Amino acid sequence: MPREIWVLVGTSFLIAIGYGIVAPTLPVFVRSFDVGITAASLVISAFAFVRLLFAPLSGRIVGRVGEVPTFTVGLSIVALSTGACAFAGSYWQLLVLRGLGGVGSTMFTVSALSLLIRLAPVHMRGRASGMWATGFLLGNVIGPLVGGLLGAVSLRTPFLVYAAVLVVVVVVALLFLRGRDGTAAPPSAAAEPPARFRSALAHPAYRAALVASFANGWVVFGVRVALVPLFVVEVLGRPESWGGVALAVFAVGNAATLTLAGRWADRRGRRPPVFAGLAVSAACTGVLGFVTDPVLFLATSLLAGMGSGLVNPPTNAAVADVIGSRARGGTVLAGFQMVADLGAIIGPVVAGALAELAGYGAAFAMSGATALVALAFWLRAPETLPSAASPTVAADARAERSDAECPARRRPTP
Repeated sequence: MPREIWVLVGTSFLIAIGYGIVAPTLPVFVRSFDVGITAASLVISAFAFVRLLFAPLSGRIVGRVGEVPTFTVGLSIVALSTGACAFAGSYWQLLVLRGLGGVGSTMFTVSALSLLIRLAPVHMRGRASGMWATGFLLGNVIGPLVGGLLGAVSLRTPFLVYAAVLVVVVVVALLFLRGRDGTAAPPSAAAEPPARFRSALAHPAYRAALVASFANGWVVFGVRVALVPLFVVEVLGRPESWGGVALAVFAVGNAATLTLAGRWADRRGRRPPVFAGLAVSAACTGVLGFVTDPVLFLATSLLAGMGSGLVNPPTNAAVADVIGSRARGGTVLAGFQMVADLGAIIGPVVAGALAELAGYGAAFAMSGATALVALAFWLRAPETLPSAASPTVAADARAERSDAECPARRRPTP
């Protein structure tokens, strides 16, 4: 695995730790300005909403100036805005600063994924995506634990620590990733023109990836976080701490299959792990609202997490296959990110309304159905792994692998 991939994995881990450090403190900090729960929720939603709005522009920026400059500038914006949050004197200042953080967040997310795609060898794309996702997941597990301790010291301390972590990440990126965005490549080795969203949308595999990303945002980042803690308290009759246990069990299942899914996708193709993951995710999510035994509920959550982990790396790898190694895919990746954010925004609202009208069983069943819709799209999508695709693409992949193994024949890196 190229050194730069390990750098990206390490930075994703640090970024996720920092985000997790702030997460448990932010709602309490907002409430300290003597505002209601709705106003506190607005600060949290503003971050995701700005990410969604700014994603298309972030994709264009990546295409024009390159991944590394966009990555470092985006992280710098988040570092400055987060550090400034510690000195916010009013609710409205905090709201604006969190919105600015959303701008920087989408810049470094799109650019990091674009860089991962361009630097990972074709035959390692699944594993690279799995490692990158694992870094984020582990950081999100560790971060809240650290954040809880820092929040006990001061509600403003976590923001300063997160800002300091991001400064470290910016320095590491400048030291190890500078010059890897293709801006200094000779004309003969220059990157291809940026991949266009409209062109990618014509590919069935990309359309299937978009639907899977939407379903993942709906179920994993939306409904799971919004409804599982409520279900545990209101239906299972367990204390609030059990909600955290259920979410942690899901994360354990997710982490257990991310690396496996990446290797499977690189060896056998992108479609098999996606099929298995979407089927497991649909089944387990769909029945979750009908499980009344606490132990069985945790077991079902674990399986749902495993299913989700099987989907993520091969889906990312399929998007990378559509874009190709030599083209920047800023707008293509921005669209891929946007549908996940859209699912995370719409899912809790629709599922929450359905839970009130028809019960939790119907809400989770409909959420599981989104994974079935994604599975239907993938059943019609072609395989994109080069060795299983057309002879021409497979030959390009073999040439790239040969270049990586023989330095004397290695082509200049775009």
